[in-house]
Amino acid sequence: MRIPATTACLCPLLICLCFVQRSYGTSQLRPNVRAPSNQTKHPDGERDVHHRPKRGWIWNQFFVLEEHIGPEAQHVGKLHSNSDKGDGSVRYLLTGEGAGTIFVINEVTGDIHASKSLDREKKGQYVLHAQAIDRYTNRSVEPESEFIIKVQDVNDNAPKFPDGPFAAAVPEMADVGTSVFQLTATDADDPTYGNSAKIVYSILQGQPYFSVDPKTGVIRTALSNMDREARERYSVVVQAKDMAGSVGGLSGSTTVNVTLTDVNDNPPKFPQKNYQLYVPESAQIGKAVGKIKANDEDLGVNAEMRYSITNAEGTAMFSITTDTDQKEGIISLRLPLNYEKRKVHTLHIEGVNTHLDPRFSHLGAFKDTTTLQIIIGDVDEPPVFSIDYYIMDVYENSPVGTEVGTVTAQDPDSTKSPVRYFIDHSEEEQVYFTIGLNNGVIKTTRSLDREDVAWHNITVMASEVDNPSLVSHVPVTIQVLDVNDNAPYIARDDEIIVCETSRAGQVIQTVRPSDMDNFANGRFSFALPIDLPVNPNFTLKDNEDNTASIVARRRQFSQSEQDLYQLPVVVRDGGEPVLSSTSTLSLRVCVCQRGGGSSSSSRVKACRVPAFLSTAGLSTGAFVAILLCIIILLAIVVLFVILRSKKGKKEPLIISEEDVRENVVTYDDEGGGEEDTEAFDIAALRNPAGAEWRRLRREERPGTEGWLVACGPQSPSLVLMDTEDMHHVIRQKVVEADRDTSGPPYDSLQTYSYEGRGSPTGSVSSLGLAQVLPPELSYSDLEDWEPEGHTLFGTELSETEQTIAP
Repeated sequence: MRIPATTACLCPLLICLCFVQRSYGTSQLRPNVRAPSNQTKHPDGERDVHHRPKRGWIWNQFFVLEEHIGPEAQHVGKLHSNSDKGDGSVRYLLTGEGAGTIFVINEVTGDIHASKSLDREKKGQYVLHAQAIDRYTNRSVEPESEFIIKVQDVNDNAPKFPDGPFAAAVPEMADVGTSVFQLTATDADDPTYGNSAKIVYSILQGQPYFSVDPKTGVIRTALSNMDREARERYSVVVQAKDMAGSVGGLSGSTTVNVTLTDVNDNPPKFPQKNYQLYVPESAQIGKAVGKIKANDEDLGVNAEMRYSITNAEGTAMFSITTDTDQKEGIISLRLPLNYEKRKVHTLHIEGVNTHLDPRFSHLGAFKDTTTLQIIIGDVDEPPVFSIDYYIMDVYENSPVGTEVGTVTAQDPDSTKSPVRYFIDHSEEEQVYFTIGLNNGVIKTTRSLDREDVAWHNITVMASEVDNPSLVSHVPVTIQVLDVNDNAPYIARDDEIIVCETSRAGQVIQTVRPSDMDNFANGRFSFALPIDLPVNPNFTLKDNEDNTASIVARRRQFSQSEQDLYQLPVVVRDGGEPVLSSTSTLSLRVCVCQRGGGSSSSSRVKACRVPAFLSTAGLSTGAFVAILLCIIILLAIVVLFVILRSKKGKKEPLIISEEDVRENVVTYDDEGGGEEDTEAFDIAALRNPAGAEWRRLRREERPGTEGWLVACGPQSPSLVLMDTEDMHHVIRQKVVEADRDTSGPPYDSLQTYSYEGRGSPTGSVSSLGLAQVLPPELSYSDLEDWEPEGHTLFGTELSETEQTIAP
């Protein structure tokens, strides 16, 4: 099959390809073209072994232009088989992608046409299958072959910026050529075919500030010293054009919004070089009195600044702090203002940037200064006292109305308004003082007593006549001075001890007076009353140091003769006038121990015990002897009682043999040894008379030899031999109790029922008769039953209960 050159080469590029094909052969330029083969594979699978030229397809790869616009279908190519002689016997069929819808074939001629306009950007190629069959036999003349129809690209798509518009930022004052942003446009045309997708960038708007690289699309600064404060935003329009920018190429554009970011290239500036601020003199210390602000055209941290007061006069009275949010300087008061002393204060304030950029240090210092004049306003102030604290004094017992002192206050304002004085009585329970309304003189309202209240604290208030609401306060302390209005006395609550062995001239006690008045009244003097006769027992010695000593005048005081003495003492003070009082001291005679302490406390201890013994008329030895005798008598009585109790325990349990009744005997002996037999006589449980009677009965009844029937409430197991005694029975019961597994595992009370042998007639119980029946008795045997008239005990016979401790 062959394709005419005029049909295959539809454009200059295809003409060149056809020329190359014809020059160098089809197999070199069209790798999809099949090379001729000497062997032909028939449709039935048989192979022709003869070497002859194959009947094969003669065709090439087809191309079709996209976006074809015309009234007729676009001719793509033609299929032709060597077997086709032109008589219409060969039928051409086309299958595959777009066969019958997009691509149609003439079954007779093999011409292929594109019935629709194609878009390479949607689908670039189509794979089809060609087949030639015999029209009459429907057998394949040629085997089915595959070929490709490629859509030839045309420049029908303009470059696009899919993400535009764009935003970019660059620092202000940046150098020329600083990269700002890179743009990348896309073109849907085939980049491998022609210049349809070859893009060139150019700036349509934004010059002379910015430029763009035509190949890479990088936007750069084209002008230096671009100042953000002058212009902050720029709009740059960039165009992308295909066909390498040649005429007829398609283009697209986008916008890049460029913002200049801030740098610290501007120092702070105060709008004015001089400011004035009015501040009343009543402004509080530590409170803000005003604000000041310097402007900075920069933004953010580049505009941050610090304010300070540079002159000493200003820093002494005021302080300034920086408000970082508002970028203001807040001025506060350090000391109180006084309009009368100073009416104007001058401050030199400086504002300095805190974040400096060294690139712009050549621009100078980034700071500015200004002057602030603070004008003090006059305010009506309360009166001011001459001093902050007053201390006054007055003598006690002074008459009412005595002048204590004077307070002074005046109006600090220029008006010099008159002042009125008051005393704040809210803190006092009683009113002791008053003050002159106009002169501030403090006087007493009642007589004062230093011993009652020595200090008085009052508060004096002062207010202006023109403005009574303005009040000031001052504390006043008044001391009450002492006068000699209290006589001294000797306070002695306890008695003075005088030993019986005191010697003449011996100091008995040293006394000291008390005085409610101040010690400044002088020293005290002591004496005995002159209106009384001379005391023969004691005298008084003034030690001239505000003490006096009581001295014994004789020796050998006797408590039995007189145990209490009275000594009046006169004591005088040294005040004006001299006051005195008489105090009577009590001296008690006591028996003191030899070598006893000299203190009064030791004498009291040594004095009390002998005084107690002497009242009974006994000495210490006699008292101890009586106590020993009493203890010995008590011991004898206790011993006698113990012996009596032991003697009572040794009495027999059953005193008389005839005294037989129910008894419960309990004893606490643990058993063992001779004490057990002495505490309880076991022989008392046996009845020799009864044993003898049973022996005789056994001899008379030959059928019952060696047996004794236990009658009464006794169990059948208690059948005893005559040789057995109660000891054996008790041991037997102990063994039974030990073998009893149902009993408690602790000490318990065991009761053994045993009637004993105290009844000569025996038991009338029928228990046990089933085992051993004695022979019948004749009435003649009744004569042998002795003694006559004895009481029949039967079951009423005493049951001896014995306690065994296992």
